[in-house]
Amino acid sequence: MGQKTAKAHGPSTVTVKGRDYRVRSICFFVLAALTIWFIAANTKSVTIRLWVSEVTLPLWIVLSVTLVVGILLGLLIAYRRARR
Repeated sequence: MGQKTAKAHGPSTVTVKGRDYRVRSICFFVLAALTIWFIAANTKSVTIRLWVSEVTLPLWIVLSVTLVVGILLGLLIAYRRARR
């Protein structure tokens, strides 16, 4: 009788110049480069209305703070899901 063996598939990889790179890693670095480029391209000042006051800051600072807060929230959610 034939045995059915499940073949374990690893993460998707791409070979470049003899080295294997994970597709997930490549996507991460491309997205990071585009994010840095987008933040660097937006340097004008903007006025942000908070609940009570208004603040005028360069847009790159606002985008950077938003990015860092988003990363921290994503890490917090991933940490909490991993603990379950």
